[in-house]
Amino acid sequence: MAVDILPGNHLTLLRSGTDYFPALEAAIREARREIYLETYIYEDDRTGRRIADALCEAAARGVAVHLLIDGFGSSDAITKFSPRFIEAGVRVVVFRPEIARVRFRRHRLRRLHRKLVVVDARVAFVGGINIIDDMHTPRQVPPRYDYAVRIEGRLLRPIHDAAEHLWRRIAWVNFRRAWHLNHHIAVDDAPKGHQHAGLVVRDNLRHRNDIEQAYLDAIETAKQEIILANAYFFPGRRFRHALARAAARGVRVVLLLQGRVEYVLLHYASRALYGSLLESGIEIYEYHKSFMHAKVAVIDSHWATVGSSNIDPFSLMLAREANLVVEDRGFALQLRKSLLAAMEQGARVVQKTRWFKKPLWLRIRIWLGYALARFLMGMVGYGGKY
Repeated sequence: MAVDILPGNHLTLLRSGTDYFPALEAAIREARREIYLETYIYEDDRTGRRIADALCEAAARGVAVHLLIDGFGSSDAITKFSPRFIEAGVRVVVFRPEIARVRFRRHRLRRLHRKLVVVDARVAFVGGINIIDDMHTPRQVPPRYDYAVRIEGRLLRPIHDAAEHLWRRIAWVNFRRAWHLNHHIAVDDAPKGHQHAGLVVRDNLRHRNDIEQAYLDAIETAKQEIILANAYFFPGRRFRHALARAAARGVRVVLLLQGRVEYVLLHYASRALYGSLLESGIEIYEYHKSFMHAKVAVIDSHWATVGSSNIDPFSLMLAREANLVVEDRGFALQLRKSLLAAMEQGARVVQKTRWFKKPLWLRIRIWLGYALARFLMGMVGYGGKY
């Protein structure tokens, strides 16, 4: 499915929580009619409480505040924040509140992973940043490395439609029929700038492969350079082969990946792919300065994407995700410059010669991690793609 690219947008690239949370809080405090906020993680910390204050104050002045949080990623917040939100009039709905503790079922892994906000149907935010204090990064240089985009213009209509549609559905499932939809406001989708962009979502119905396909289409047409930064990189065969073909036809392919151990299994499993990627002529940099949470790419300094989707089985096959695709040279060059600075200041290149001389104990960990990851993918029915 081709991405529906719309002209007439004004886009602002936001780097990590340092840029994102002040912009988000300002938009919430200026809200007069409605707010939709979707997030995977809502943490009970300084940032979470700050955004909660703004949401509660908005509800108190009559704004219809819709907060959709994931039942797994925000499990602590459900207990800690819900009474306050309910008292203030914030409408809170939990996506899949049931958490598998005894029986393993694939549908329980289908989480709400997208991070999307729409305020007064006039300004929106799409990206990869959860509601969590990015400055609290023990034993690292803060903040966490991530991106979001502030959006005004024609793209507001599809973003607002996506937020409203999911809210309707999940509110209905949660027996919040009174919250189903009791107001209508006009979407401000008049042109606000000259940038071209589109929203790409992933779900388990009509848009199962849209984000992956958007990546693949851009990779297949790349002529000069691909820079891809991803926190959890464990692509299937189609994606790996597309990158290898690009490198084979002379495209510079650069991967900026997570260098720190956050999730042990994925950390080692993903490194089993390094050998074939390096042999294909692909450059790999590992980011060590802080935890990397970015999910972005720039291709030929013209095409870019910023969003919530990792290149791993969870994001590409199970979770609900949302990515912004931008076709604008100025935006792409800005993101490219930021990525190159991150590689220079906080990353280490993975040398091909050194990689193949890794000690035996590390190679055993890597291949055990890969075997276990393949086994788990087979358990949920996707092993053949890896």
